[in-house]
Amino acid sequence: MDYQRVVVRRHPQTGTKHNHDSKYWRQFRNPVFIKNQSPVTAIHFSPVKPHRYAVTSGARVQIYSPKTQRVSKTIARFQDNARSGHFRADGKLLVAGDDSGNIQIFDLSTRAILRNFHQHKQPVHVAKFSSDPTKILSCSDDSTVRLWSIPTSEDYLTFKEHTDYVRTGMVSSANPSLILTGSYDSTVRMFDAREGRCVMTMKGGGGGAAPLPVEQVLLFPSGTVAISSSGPILRVWDLLAGGRCIRALSNHQKTITSLAFDGGATRLLSAGLDQMVKVYDVAEYKVVHTMRYPAPILSVAISPDNTHIAAGMSDGTLSIRRRDPKALEAREAEDERETLRQGAYEFFATGMLGNIGEGSIKPKQKPKPEGVLGETKAVPQRKKKLKEYDRYLKAFKYGAALDSVLRKGVPPTVTFSLIQELVHRDGVRMALAGRDDVLLEPVVRLLLRHLTDPRFGDMACDMASLVIDMYASVLGQSPIIDVLFVRLQKKLGAELKFQNEVAKLKGALDMILATSALQQL
Repeated sequence: MDYQRVVVRRHPQTGTKHNHDSKYWRQFRNPVFIKNQSPVTAIHFSPVKPHRYAVTSGARVQIYSPKTQRVSKTIARFQDNARSGHFRADGKLLVAGDDSGNIQIFDLSTRAILRNFHQHKQPVHVAKFSSDPTKILSCSDDSTVRLWSIPTSEDYLTFKEHTDYVRTGMVSSANPSLILTGSYDSTVRMFDAREGRCVMTMKGGGGGAAPLPVEQVLLFPSGTVAISSSGPILRVWDLLAGGRCIRALSNHQKTITSLAFDGGATRLLSAGLDQMVKVYDVAEYKVVHTMRYPAPILSVAISPDNTHIAAGMSDGTLSIRRRDPKALEAREAEDERETLRQGAYEFFATGMLGNIGEGSIKPKQKPKPEGVLGETKAVPQRKKKLKEYDRYLKAFKYGAALDSVLRKGVPPTVTFSLIQELVHRDGVRMALAGRDDVLLEPVVRLLLRHLTDPRFGDMACDMASLVIDMYASVLGQSPIIDVLFVRLQKKLGAELKFQNEVAKLKGALDMILATSALQQL
């Protein structure tokens, strides 16, 4: 009689599968953590390759290399804490403000100070280059917003409509005359440099008796939609409709401190004091992915080529997550294949399939020899190779079979299917016998992982009882095994407590449903 292979039992899928966005953002792996002495208040990637990034922390701005994640330049010529280090579009100059009110422009090749502006009397939290490379935007705690001319070293426009700290602002990339700012007076304002005044005001802090300050604003590249954050709430504004709020999102638990677009402005990243970075699909404004960090986040940025995500935290930690560029190429190829499957007109019109209508000549092939009429050809059937655990089971080596499915990478369905086969053969005790601490450790870790899994809980509990019965007399001889058994005990106690709470909840729901059914009679 032939050997019967182990039948791997299939269980229903638990949870939802990761969507395309989730798989994409999970490619940002292996974060590098760099510790700074002061909180990281601003991060900005250079628009030009190799996309170096400026990290503002304390009284210095450091320029990091994206390949090595190491500091290539340090700018520390500030009188007080630096703010808002920002590259120009060509990547050659950097501007930054500080808490003394100064704004400085640096040549990155020599780190020399090219310009120095002193008109602000309070800390400057925003200092950015305009989409016009000869202009600079600054926003200060003195409640003013200024536009500076680099050639003349003067502020040629000053907006004073805000009544409190102005700590966020940007210039539209589509129109350098339009400026969007947010203030602690709970308003988001749009300024027009051509008219020299505020042309639109939005209540970014919400209504009510205690409106919240506006922490961040962001403008789409088209310049028609704006985003603001105040407290844990994200608001989307339609500028073409006169600044109407078209969406309000509340996915964070604490204040949102930073906003950023990905390279194509199709995804929005928001970071907050709840230690979360959330990724939104801007088409529907739904959260498609969430990243957790070890400390409250003050700043987040993503590189223009979507290969690096940098986050700065309140404890001075800088985290850089990197994605393999090969994955980007694979995604583009998949997008092309998806477009082909959908039959999009653009795919065919761009010549991706060559010239439609032109035939191709196939090379001549030799005709295959035909057999004699009425004959049947005997095709040998290849036997499938046995799995490693099947080979051990066939040789009645139960301990080796169990060890082969306790390795990393083996699905738990396979592991517990083999354990079930050992139960049928009455060989579980034989498989567990004679183990030292090295061979017993993976068994206990398996029980720790799946003791509370409803798919394997019954079998894991039975196996845990057998392990305790067999090895209780030798406890105390191995520190590792002792720690694992203590963890197993705590996990079992927590699960029992959870089940008691579920039973109480079930009883309460049964009572409510029974009462509702009686009232309907």
